[in-house]
Amino acid sequence: MEMFDAVRWTTRNLIAGTCRPTVVGLENVPSDGPFIVAPNHLSFFDSVIVQALMPRPVAFFAKAEYFTTGGVKGKVMKAFFESVGSIPVERGEQAASVQALKTLLDILESGRGIGIYPEGTRSRDGILYRGRTGVGWLALTTGAPVIPVGLIGTEKLQRAGEKGVKPQHFTMKVGEPLYFDKTGPDHSLPARREVTDRIMDAIAGLSGQERSASYNQSKSAE
Repeated sequence: MEMFDAVRWTTRNLIAGTCRPTVVGLENVPSDGPFIVAPNHLSFFDSVIVQALMPRPVAFFAKAEYFTTGGVKGKVMKAFFESVGSIPVERGEQAASVQALKTLLDILESGRGIGIYPEGTRSRDGILYRGRTGVGWLALTTGAPVIPVGLIGTEKLQRAGEKGVKPQHFTMKVGEPLYFDKTGPDHSLPARREVTDRIMDAIAGLSGQERSASYNQSKSAE
């Protein structure tokens, strides 16, 4: 916890000093117990932003490459993601993704917070895509409240295909918790779909994005 607090404090102040973000709704994050943060996804930096600005630790999936990239940038990424409890997962390997979901479940059952992008991968055109049902599975299995988050303008920090980082103002809106009945892992796919759609509706209300009824597809450069 001390390491998390130190990293969060440093990163939060760096973001505040360079980007001067507008952050609203942090009071909606429960002060104790498990919770699920569900943001839209526009930028590589979204997880860093959420983990730094939230009042409690939030463990996200993180691509395994973030832990194995070489050079100074790779070392910094690995140190950050490890310090905040991020979970490495191999992209495109279903078994690894399933195991990652189980790991997130363990974190929730221990009373902590996790983050998951319902879209799966970041939107390169700014559209909010259909949510995948992993977030619904976690919500119904655990009964943990879901905190929708709308990120606005984070794509400007590093546009797709660019390497440079440009500090820019952005907004993070944290919505009111969504509560769903705890059913355990034995629930129907339609129920999981309904929960996921409700979460996506809440995210859309915060982010104001145009929506698509299709799933976002990963690209090799993602």
